[in-house]
Amino acid sequence: MISAEGFLEVITELTRTVGTEQLSHVNAAADVIADCVRAGGVVQAFGCGHSEALAMEIAGRAGGLVPSNRISLRDLVLFGGEEVSVLEGPLLEKDPTVAHRLYELAPVGAQDVFVVASNSGVNGLIVEFALHVKSKGHKVIALTSRQHTDLVESNHPSGRKLAELADVVLDNGAPYGDSTIALPGGAGAVGAVSSITAALLAQQITVEVVRRLLDDGGELPVYLSANIPGGREHNKVIEDRYSGRIRRTA
Repeated sequence: MISAEGFLEVITELTRTVGTEQLSHVNAAADVIADCVRAGGVVQAFGCGHSEALAMEIAGRAGGLVPSNRISLRDLVLFGGEEVSVLEGPLLEKDPTVAHRLYELAPVGAQDVFVVASNSGVNGLIVEFALHVKSKGHKVIALTSRQHTDLVESNHPSGRKLAELADVVLDNGAPYGDSTIALPGGAGAVGAVSSITAALLAQQITVEVVRRLLDDGGELPVYLSANIPGGREHNKVIEDRYSGRIRRTA
């Protein structure tokens, strides 16, 4: 049924399935990130296109970890001196040569862990980025659609895919093509889900990381909303401990 109610039924069922079936992977990711934070590291989050929403879910939001940083294609302009025109067009995320530059521009520390999101998991930039990050000794947590990535060929020269490179892989449960409600006559589908399920997994991971840090005792490096009394002051005290390690850009 093509309706708001129909999509609500689809996404309700899917979020429960993903949120339940991926729990072991959520816990594995939380173990990696908790160890990173204990060691003074930062969670580096990266995604292209709509998968950038996953990075925004992890880095710099209320209820999230302060030691977190969002890597973005815009970094090429903001920090790399490139012209804005470099961001024009949809093919940049297919270009593997950009990956090394993004890593160089990021405030990366030796203890940092990377969370990389790509629904297809096959574009050249994402695969090269994961390869490069691994070559530098960092652990990689991937969020991708197992169904989609299994049905398409890699666009990277190596033929490899994001899911093959990560230390922990979380399946966002999105179907091939992402959208869930078929249109009449085979004209495609509507109701994309990958951003919603990725946000769910990101928050589940964050909650589990904080649970582990609670068990350690001590102050939690967690953001308050900047729009409540004392929120900005609270956040600045913790952010200052990671000065030069985290960025908060538009």
